[in-house]
Amino acid sequence: MSTAHPLAPEPLQVLSEVFGYGAFRGPQAEIVSHVVGGGSALVLMPTGGGKSLCYQIPALCRPGTGVVISPLIALMDDQVAALRQAGVRAAALHSAQGPEQAQAAWRALRAGELDLVYLSPERLLAGDCLDRLAELPIALFAIDEAHCVSQWGHDFRPEYLQLAVLAERFRSIPRLALTATADDRTREDIRLRLRLQDDRVFLASFDRPNITYLVREKEGPGAQLQEFLAPRKGEAGIVYARSRQRVDRLAQELAAAGFDALAYHAGLDPQRRSTVLERFRRDSGVIVVATIAFGMGIDKPDVRFVAHVDLPKSLEAYYQETGRAGRDGLAAVAWMVHGPGDVPQLRRFIDDSDAEASQKAIEHGKLDALISFTEASICRRQVLLGHFGESLAEPCGNCDVCLEPDRAQDVTEAARKALSAVYRTGSRFGAAHLVDVLLGANSEKIRSLGHKELSVYGIGKDLDRGQWRSLYRQLVATGLLVSDPANQGGLRFGDRERVSPLLRGEVTLELRLPLPRREQRKGSQDGSSSPFAGAGRRVGSGSGEGADEADPQLLLALKEWRREQARSQGVPPYVVFHDRTLNELASRRPLDLASLAGVTGVGKAKLASYGEAVLALLAEGSG
Repeated sequence: MSTAHPLAPEPLQVLSEVFGYGAFRGPQAEIVSHVVGGGSALVLMPTGGGKSLCYQIPALCRPGTGVVISPLIALMDDQVAALRQAGVRAAALHSAQGPEQAQAAWRALRAGELDLVYLSPERLLAGDCLDRLAELPIALFAIDEAHCVSQWGHDFRPEYLQLAVLAERFRSIPRLALTATADDRTREDIRLRLRLQDDRVFLASFDRPNITYLVREKEGPGAQLQEFLAPRKGEAGIVYARSRQRVDRLAQELAAAGFDALAYHAGLDPQRRSTVLERFRRDSGVIVVATIAFGMGIDKPDVRFVAHVDLPKSLEAYYQETGRAGRDGLAAVAWMVHGPGDVPQLRRFIDDSDAEASQKAIEHGKLDALISFTEASICRRQVLLGHFGESLAEPCGNCDVCLEPDRAQDVTEAARKALSAVYRTGSRFGAAHLVDVLLGANSEKIRSLGHKELSVYGIGKDLDRGQWRSLYRQLVATGLLVSDPANQGGLRFGDRERVSPLLRGEVTLELRLPLPRREQRKGSQDGSSSPFAGAGRRVGSGSGEGADEADPQLLLALKEWRREQARSQGVPPYVVFHDRTLNELASRRPLDLASLAGVTGVGKAKLASYGEAVLALLAEGSG
């Protein structure tokens, strides 16, 4: 087993002098020590938890060049830019480069002038790349997004399977597989496929305490989205929708409402997609409305919210997508609306795919886990973490279930009405029509079918439309009703051994219904009764490094200075300094280079590049 170079710096010294941090977080110190000593491992750590340092620091402490395998060009370029800002010699090799750039990177690599090099798995495995690397001193191999190697993972990529060759050809070189999203089965698959069965597993908490999780029933997603975004103008965020058509429509609606919103999906020409990506990376306050094609590999730390107007395909995908919010550790929000039409459509996508039957079964199981999360009547963070094998002893106090008073209520009579409507209409209609019947709607469909004459017609006016739809959705989730795909989602009785006693009034049923729509509107208008007023702003203050005491005018000046620095260098602003660093600068106001060096995120290279300019700006702001 190889060891660290005897003249190499200590990890803690690198952490402080290069990256500007005073201490490791969580299991970072143990991971770094293990890899510096030549050990291989699987690392599971949430987005924003500091996975990159787990291989970047060992690469700087061991002889040779660290080789990082990443599937995403945007992420490679961002990380290379950030490392260069910190004084680290880094480069990338990918398909978007011209021949001159690639040749320059290889020359630097052969000359021993690179501390880290980033490659895609395709580039690593193509041609003679492995042969050329075998001739060079390699510090380590880091395989990012390692869940892509597993069919159980949410983003399986067949080319990752070939990365097992690293264990065969580079047996003495430590290999680090890293991911933010993997359940027990996926973890074991990663270890098997990447030949890490005998190596250590480091498991950090999956919890992102700075993220507020808000899940609501879908009642006009466009209007609900604007209501959610109204107090968040000027903040960067991502809105996910399932179809390109909805993406385009929502982006137009948000732009018309005064938001800096842009659409992004595979139907746009490459130049347009590239422009949207660059604006999101380089400008503040941009909202991207996108299909799932957007976001993976974007290292932007100041995304303040991620919104879903449609269900994602799995709980793993939801965790990965919402994890793009609040990477800087400051408060952020994950907001989602869902409705009864989401699940049948997602099931059709799975059933109509070309996947093997076994893979379809996996995908259905993952969807079931997501539905359980959306229908939860207990703390959502407890459900989410439980899916990844982690236990949260107490409710989090930072999700919609916790932030609202306990609204579980006896819905026995309402459930009997809902079930009776299913039976009286012939067990062949979806929730939308059944709710119309219960509310006594006078639609052409109801008249033509003679449903105005039914005993259940108009008996449900004690609940509003949103509450009835939620009740039907929860009756499906509990198995009392079944949505029949063969009958266009028509509802029929499920577990009759449970349905019959409920209909006879022999048992009771408690569920958590949404507030009446009028009360939701009142709360959103006056801001006082809404449990979500300011959601995402009340948490994470401990990560803000004194953000609450930061002078807003000084902070604004620092951001403008950062924007100009980034523009002149052609890099995103967060590559210069994170918001977290600017917040600390605006609150602590260091007076000299020595005290400036103690600010989070200010390493030696950045102190030399920006120190005097920052001090001058702070002095001017103080005056």
